[in-house]
Amino acid sequence: MEKKSINKFHIAGVFLVIIALIFLSGCGLKPTPEKRYPIKLEIWGLFDDSDTFLGTFEAYQKSNPNVLSISYKKLSPDTYKKELVEALASGQGPDIFLIQNTWLPSFMDKITPVTADILTEQKFRSDFVDVVAADFIDQGKIYAVPLSVDTLGLYYNKDLFNQAGITSPPATWDDFAEDVKKLTKIDGIGRIQQAGAAIGTAYNINRSTDVLTLLMLQNGTKMTDDRQSRALFDQGGGKRDSNGKSVIPGLETLNFYTQFAKAGTFYTWNKEMHYSTDAFSENNLAMMLNYSWQIPTIRNKAPKLNFAVAPIPQLNPSTPINFPNYWGFAVAKNKAESSVTSGSQKVQVPDAVRVAEAWNFLKFLAAKPGATEVSAFDAAADYAQKTNKPAARRDLIEKQKTDTDIGVFAQGNLIAKDWREVDPIAIESIFASMIDSVNSGSATSMDALKSASAQVTQLMNNR
Repeated sequence: MEKKSINKFHIAGVFLVIIALIFLSGCGLKPTPEKRYPIKLEIWGLFDDSDTFLGTFEAYQKSNPNVLSISYKKLSPDTYKKELVEALASGQGPDIFLIQNTWLPSFMDKITPVTADILTEQKFRSDFVDVVAADFIDQGKIYAVPLSVDTLGLYYNKDLFNQAGITSPPATWDDFAEDVKKLTKIDGIGRIQQAGAAIGTAYNINRSTDVLTLLMLQNGTKMTDDRQSRALFDQGGGKRDSNGKSVIPGLETLNFYTQFAKAGTFYTWNKEMHYSTDAFSENNLAMMLNYSWQIPTIRNKAPKLNFAVAPIPQLNPSTPINFPNYWGFAVAKNKAESSVTSGSQKVQVPDAVRVAEAWNFLKFLAAKPGATEVSAFDAAADYAQKTNKPAARRDLIEKQKTDTDIGVFAQGNLIAKDWREVDPIAIESIFASMIDSVNSGSATSMDALKSASAQVTQLMNNR
């Protein structure tokens, strides 16, 4: 009898516990499903038409039904930055937009980094070439992701090379200088009839300051101090010449660059020459240093021109360096709170939700899909195939290395290096003025270098 009573009480107790758990689970102790918000994403871009991304948008929306729409607006490069800054300041800007690889210091207060639960630093560094991490990671936080990276290549006129008896493009800057001598033609009164290379001046050479910066980096020039508070490219860096004398790499580089615009052994270019891309198209220029986007420009201007692109010459072939110029997509930090119509209701979308969804889309757009990804669609691979632009992702570069047009540039991405510029537009102007003052004789190379360094330091201190 006693044993049966115990069993009854035991059963009743278990029953009461079950009832209590059921009751309590409805009172908030059990986690509730995360609320899903309807999202509309707006993207601002450059160069690419909206058709380029249609497949990507459709694929993403299929796997993310809460994304109601993704719109893309192509803007003009001439007014893009001004329009973007004004729109962001008013809170009416896009959710996602492009920033140039040198813009991060000036856009830190306008964009928001991705959280590690969406994209980790380890995956980012594994997926993309090294320069992307250097440009878009700050204090361990990822601020932008690119689809493409571009670097400098050596454009050369094959017919002019054949006529000069040169069998292959130069691999080093010493070879480059020697080829310049063979390719340059000057008439009896000192006028350049055929230029060996577009190098030496500032304003009539496309991306002249990029070429100078490339040479500085290849020569081991330390551009700034570690705290980004002072420019150092006018200082010595422990480098010594063959006689053991201390040299200033920045000065050595500026002298090398500007010698091609001075009367002398390597004279080949001056301020009176046609703009570099025009001169190359006109068959009067044997070599120019430029990015992959100039290939269609040259072909449109001169369909019959017999040219090719080779890797950029190196100062130290054992430690090759190239220089990049590219764009990455970032997410706006602040935007006026948006409401989205879903069915018959208007839903207020919290900004944190908007930011997370924007970054989820950017991961889908640019990063390498994982083995467990829901969608098998590779958006970056689709973009590379449609645009034929050199990729930012390592796995796609492997596929592009043998491409006739962009293989050189894709491989150049693997060795790309740059420096953190506080104000890239102002610095470009400072470097161009430095070159021009040496060309005109208004300043010695050392004075021009020191003046430029002082101006860049001032920019840093005025941040």
